[in-house]
Amino acid sequence: MKKYKIAILPGDGIGPEIMREAVKVLKLIDSRNPDVSFELEEAPFGASAYFQHGHPFPELTKKVCSSADAILKGPVGLNYEETEKIPVDLRPERGAILPLRKWLNTYANFRPVYLPKALAHFSPLKPEIIGEGIDIMMIRELVGGLYFGAKEVGVNERGLRYVKETLEYDEEQISRILHVGFKTAMGRKKVLHNIHKNNVLKSSVLWNEVLEEVARDYPQVKVVHVLVDAAATLLCLNPGQFDVMVMENMFGDILSDQGGGILGSLGLMPSACLGDDKAYYEPSHGSAPDIGGKNIANPYSMIGSVAMMLDLSFGMSRESKNIWDAMQNVFSQGYSTADLSKPGGDIKMIKTNEFGDRVVSELQKIPSNG
Repeated sequence: MKKYKIAILPGDGIGPEIMREAVKVLKLIDSRNPDVSFELEEAPFGASAYFQHGHPFPELTKKVCSSADAILKGPVGLNYEETEKIPVDLRPERGAILPLRKWLNTYANFRPVYLPKALAHFSPLKPEIIGEGIDIMMIRELVGGLYFGAKEVGVNERGLRYVKETLEYDEEQISRILHVGFKTAMGRKKVLHNIHKNNVLKSSVLWNEVLEEVARDYPQVKVVHVLVDAAATLLCLNPGQFDVMVMENMFGDILSDQGGGILGSLGLMPSACLGDDKAYYEPSHGSAPDIGGKNIANPYSMIGSVAMMLDLSFGMSRESKNIWDAMQNVFSQGYSTADLSKPGGDIKMIKTNEFGDRVVSELQKIPSNG
């Protein structure tokens, strides 16, 4: 029997309630696969961890993550008033998320932008633009660039406040994420869209130089170069042209959120953050503290993150697909939650826990071995 330990970091806002639904799915997968066993260990992370333990990423959580085979993380962050009570450098993004990424060296971020034709009603795009559906894998470099460069604030000789932030990459950082992009493209349509800004940024000039070198190892893959601002436009006008997109950290942060926009919600975007030794999985959306505890948040991205974990960390690709199919079945039956859909039409509104229960019910109908 293969035993896997999973660190469960519920996070803040809607995090704990959508995590409960993800755990339901994990427990079903565990119970129906006799050759696999999951040990789940919960640990504090985010703003709530700061108020309880004095740090958003406390040592006890690091110990749990260190011993885990994979990490399942909920969204973090509280409302403005509560966030203002936390020192700037200990707020969840700076004090927990970025340190987690750097500590684990999870340099490859996978964000699927997926919407089948049957669910086109979720998207603000016209049906003719969506066509047969949207299926894009965005791959973002996650531990370099502007977010991790040197930062300086002060007052200059003219008495003006200033800030200086450094965008820094070396060729090794660029090469390893490009290899991830090419390998992913090899397993799909053998087309890789390289997103850059080399007409302005020297970092993109180096990025493209390294890409030309890496591309020699993947002669079967067609590379399409697209400026980041043009890519933002094309995602709205013709998303179907994209399959695998690879980009640096800040570009990936912005475009993947736009990907959620063309789907209709970041609530439809799970993600995987992979390093050479460990990985963590999380929804791409925030903690939505305004609806936290109301049992109306859709757990799709959290459950989808479980599906990605099963596939990428545990090699359970069949059960991963089963989870995706189960969630699509719930949607195709007309069910949704209030955060994803407006009242009216044929949408049957259900609660967070009801969505999770229906996913489990649909999953039980699908044989674990396909």
